Amino acid sequence: MKKTGWIILAVVALVVLWGFSSYNGLVSLDEGVKAQWAKVETVYQRRLDLIPNVISTVKGVTKQEQDIFIKLAEARANYLNAKTSGTIDDQNSNLQLLNQTLGQARVQLLALAENYPQLKSADAFRDLISELEGSENRIAVERSRYNDTVKDYNIRIRRIPTNIIAALTGFGPHKLFEADAGANKAPAVDFTK
Repeated sequence: MKKTGWIILAVVALVVLWGFSSYNGLVSLDEGVKAQWAKVETVYQRRLDLIPNVISTVKGVTKQEQDIFIKLAEARANYLNAKTSGTIDDQNSNLQLLNQTLGQARVQLLALAENYPQLKSADAFRDLISELEGSENRIAVERSRYNDTVKDYNIRIRRIPTNIIAALTGFGPHKLFEADAGANKAPAVDFTK
C-alpha cells in the first residue's frame, strides 16, 4: 500500500475514533443529567415522607388550620402521580408546580407555629420543622447541581464538532429547572379565611 493510502486510512481511523469518543461522552453526560434528576426526586420524596409526620404532630396539638394539612396531603398525592408521567422534562414541569404548592403550605405551617406558641414548645414539632427546612436546603442544592449538569450537557451538544454527532444520534437539549412564577415574592399568609 502506498504512503497516501496509509495516511487516508489513518485519518479515517482518527475520525471514527473521534466519533465514538464524542458519542460515548454524550451518553455519559445524558445519563448524568438523568441521575442528577433522580437525586432531585429523592430529596422531593424525602420531604414528602416527612409531611405525614408533620401532619400527625400538628394535628395532635391544634385543630385550627385543617386546610393546611389537606393541602399538604393533596400535594403529596399529586406528587406521586406526577413523578411517573411523561419525560424527565414533563416531570420537571409537573413537579415544579407541585413544589410551589408545597412551599406555600410550608410557609403557612410555619406561620401557624408563630401564631400558636404551644406548637413551638412541642419538641417533635420543632424537630420536624427543622427536618423540613433541611429538606428544602437539600432540594435547593440538588436543583442547583441538576442545573449545572444540564448546563454542561447542553453546552457539549451545541459545541462544534460534537454538535454534529449529537444531531446525528438524536441527543437534544434538556430543560433547566426554573424558579416558579412569583417565587421572588414572599407568599401572603392569612389565617382569617
